[in-house]
Amino acid sequence: MWGGRFGGGPAAIMQEINASIPIDKRLWEEDIAASRAHAAMLGAQGILTQGDAQKIDAGLAQIAEEYAANGVPVDLSLEDIHMTTESRLRDIIGEAAGRLHTARSRNDQVATDFRLWVRTATDRIDAGLAAMQKALLDRAEEHADSIMPGFTHLQVAQPITLGHHLLAYVEMFARDRSRFRDARVRLNENPLGSAALAGTSFPLDRHATAKALGFDRPMANSIDAVSDRDFALEFCASASIAAIHLSRLAEEIVIWASQPFGFISLPDAWSTGSSIMPQKRNPDAAELVRGRAGMLLGAFQRLAVVVKGLPLTYSKDLQDDKATVFEAFDALALSLAAMTGMIETLTFRLDRMRALAATGYSTATDLADWLVKEANLPFRDAHHVVGSCVKRAEQLGVELSALPEAEAVAIHPAVTAQVLASLTVEASVASRASYGGTAPIRVREAIAAARAAQQD
Repeated sequence: MWGGRFGGGPAAIMQEINASIPIDKRLWEEDIAASRAHAAMLGAQGILTQGDAQKIDAGLAQIAEEYAANGVPVDLSLEDIHMTTESRLRDIIGEAAGRLHTARSRNDQVATDFRLWVRTATDRIDAGLAAMQKALLDRAEEHADSIMPGFTHLQVAQPITLGHHLLAYVEMFARDRSRFRDARVRLNENPLGSAALAGTSFPLDRHATAKALGFDRPMANSIDAVSDRDFALEFCASASIAAIHLSRLAEEIVIWASQPFGFISLPDAWSTGSSIMPQKRNPDAAELVRGRAGMLLGAFQRLAVVVKGLPLTYSKDLQDDKATVFEAFDALALSLAAMTGMIETLTFRLDRMRALAATGYSTATDLADWLVKEANLPFRDAHHVVGSCVKRAEQLGVELSALPEAEAVAIHPAVTAQVLASLTVEASVASRASYGGTAPIRVREAIAAARAAQQD
């Protein structure tokens, strides 16, 4: 490849560090597609003869069939997917293969291939997130009325519905989908035709290649086109936030599956045992999803550190961008698939959830709200009254609803036994009917809205 400038080949170690074909062979479909679009445009512009353009296209189609059937051969002397394909093309069609590289550089070639790959990866992650949302929506609809404790500081706070809790993750994953979709809009511009960095003297039709490859438009600046990796950074940033959401859900599954909570039971398919304790059922799939978040957070940091110090335009450091993004995609796609499977198949122990929802004086806020509405107390005064009631119930070792009437009215005359008896968890969740609240009626409305949004 460099024979006109260099008298000898690279040292073995140089060849090892320089070659990217073991990694970027994953771009073969995108490389073939971009090369075919480029050759067709060169032919249409009269830069290549129609005969050469047709030979090149037929040869590239044959190579695509070979790669699909047998994989991409790895020859470090050919460095990357681009030279691997061009070398094979020369074997098939001869001298005309050398004309394919007219008016392009590996700099704009790899930028194009990589954008195409990330675009497809973005669509696949969006589909995975949609499947995750559907699984959550199905379980939320199943449990729109099921009661569980809501927590702050991992302490029982107020009763909520299980459906409402699951819908919180539907909202998180909706934001994740929005981030990926926004990033896709920005990445969908075509670098091809920018050549090494300055454009080219050949009369290209960059709009034609953009259209052929599904891009919205050509990139406006050739320097930016070959050096930009914002699209890869945005993919990794979006992936890392999605991984955080998955990790939070995974952590709840781990906690809920533990005996002190006992909220869920995971099926055998998503559990493992112990090599020494025969009774164990470990939530390893959830733990591994939680662990993958670290890998994804690291991917963004790793790529950002590579890009942050690079002068314009292309530097070989950018060769490391693909491995980082590939790993991020693989980790996130696998995590989404695993978490979706767990949500679809785990069993909720509703009796345990309902029992714990009534502990920890979880309806205390309902009593305070009642005093505001019915006894016309300022909320801060009502808060103080209920706090005193809770303190006395705690001293007597009883739930708030079982506080003796004499004790209650001594604190405030409006707090009668009848009022205390009305403090059920069912009444509590039904009363939380403000927009976005936990009441079953609002949960069902939110599910319907989320399903409608998925169809858009």
